[in-house]
Amino acid sequence: MNPVAFRIFGIDVMWYGVLISTGVLIGVLIALKEAKRTGFREDDLIDFLLYAIPVGIVGARAYYVIFSWDYYSQNLSQIINIRNGGLAIHGAIIAGVITGILFCKKRKINVLEILDLVMPSVALGQAIGRWGNFVNQEAHGGPTDLPWGIIVDGQKVHPTFLYESIIDFCIFLFLIWFRKHKKANHGQIIGLYLILYSAGRFFVEGLRTDSLMFAGMRVAQLISAASIIIGAALLIYLKKKNVSSE
Repeated sequence: MNPVAFRIFGIDVMWYGVLISTGVLIGVLIALKEAKRTGFREDDLIDFLLYAIPVGIVGARAYYVIFSWDYYSQNLSQIINIRNGGLAIHGAIIAGVITGILFCKKRKINVLEILDLVMPSVALGQAIGRWGNFVNQEAHGGPTDLPWGIIVDGQKVHPTFLYESIIDFCIFLFLIWFRKHKKANHGQIIGLYLILYSAGRFFVEGLRTDSLMFAGMRVAQLISAASIIIGAALLIYLKKKNVSSE
């Protein structure tokens, strides 16, 4: 598939960027709808997103570059080139959470409340954005004989982008359902997201052939394992806090 979606003023616009932008836009619209439904100030959410989205993109790229430094140290001009991929969701989440903490501290807003509000949108954005990996023929797995395998460079391989896209979309549906049908305390949504996404990512990462590595281990699996622990600890803390307040 041609990675170029269209040309404008002689500049190639890549499907990777189009799909990620689409995911971000739809995610923002859903977050705004949720803010209106739950009574959260839309102006505060918009202000937060104006900081979090660009910082998240920088964080996603910085994360990828840091763990691919052997290449980028010899190709410095490519560090800012994200047209063909190279954005890591873990970097975006870390940068986004840090932005949320700083933003909410200044605005005197509960950071868990605003993170809960945006996490379903993050999951949906990931589900859409993963198709950019398909267009770029990247983030795929090893050889497989399964009927849903895709052909990359003449070889049938696991469509790990598809696995993660399906997982992310299911997480989005579950989190939206949970928000609407359960009495969720602030922090429960992000706790569930950390556990569910990280468990799925840990599995999918084991199938990929292009994992970022550190000390012989897959970075995404290390981060996923840590995120599961953090998410579980947060849910346990919130449950104990809720019991003690009753």
